[in-house]
Amino acid sequence: ILPVFRADKNKLHLEARYNYEDRETFSAWAGYNFNGGRKLEYTITPMIGAVVGRTNGIAPGLEMTFTYKRFELYSESEYMFDFESENYFYNWSDLTYSPFDWLWVGISGQRTRVYQSGFEVQRGLLIGGGLKNWELSTYFYNIGSGDAFVLATLSVRF
Repeated sequence: ILPVFRADKNKLHLEARYNYEDRETFSAWAGYNFNGGRKLEYTITPMIGAVVGRTNGIAPGLEMTFTYKRFELYSESEYMFDFESENYFYNWSDLTYSPFDWLWVGISGQRTRVYQSGFEVQRGLLIGGGLKNWELSTYFYNIGSGDAFVLATLSVRF
């Protein structure tokens, strides 16, 4: 279980994560939202986070979303300055196409410490759907390898 809580008020972005940077680790984030665009819409959010638990440190981060018609590129990155171990670069990126407002499909890649495999970057496919304020996405990583796994995300907007 990897809960992530996000709150946006005007330009302010707040985020709290558990089991994200490492197991049994909490992180708290604050950032500033830059929004704009007409045909190519964007949200760019530089952030800073404090990480405590099994891993302790500070992490600057960046979340970006670019939307053009029914295509969306989402990417989140952070550089973890670990106070007790090696520093670490993390990234999760999705490129999706939405044939309908409630359905999206795409490709995904992530570099993480939480899931260890023979791959430096986990690569895969995703499919997701939404109904009202709820969204469910399923990721299929490392397809065709002995390190294959499935990840599901469930989100609700208030």
